[in-house]
Amino acid sequence: MFKSLCYLFIASLSFALSSASANLQSHASFTASLKEASINDVIDRAHELLGTPYKWGGTSADQGFDCSSFLVYLFKTEANIQIPRTTAAMHRSTAATVQRSALKPGDAVFFKGNGRGQVSHVGLYIGGGQFIHSPRTGKHIRIDSLSNSYWNRHYTTAKRFHTSG
Repeated sequence: MFKSLCYLFIASLSFALSSASANLQSHASFTASLKEASINDVIDRAHELLGTPYKWGGTSADQGFDCSSFLVYLFKTEANIQIPRTTAAMHRSTAATVQRSALKPGDAVFFKGNGRGQVSHVGLYIGGGQFIHSPRTGKHIRIDSLSNSYWNRHYTTAKRFHTSG
């Protein structure tokens, strides 16, 4: 009798553990889907802001954005992800560094272009070798290609502030 109860207990415990494991896997899959959806929201919102003027220090669609505030705004409002405010701080951050060949939509792409060899510009990679950014005074948020001669020459690295993919 005792032996039968032990077998029953072990079988019940095994069933409970496998159910819990399936629930955790389901939760992890759901969480990954949410994170991927929020990065898609970031990219969709970036597209909606095409044509918004560059504004140094600007932090809203009404004011306009500089390059880094554009990414700060997108990640905060669409994915609830806090990233550093300045391009240099983003570049120095502990976020995962991404090789150019491994870029995924939502990655921050960095450029040197100020003549001093320092990172001075950031954009949002959207896939297909393209990125959205707020380029400079007098310009508007636009899409450019990483293969464009200027951007290709000044590209430095990328960081991943999100966990999807």
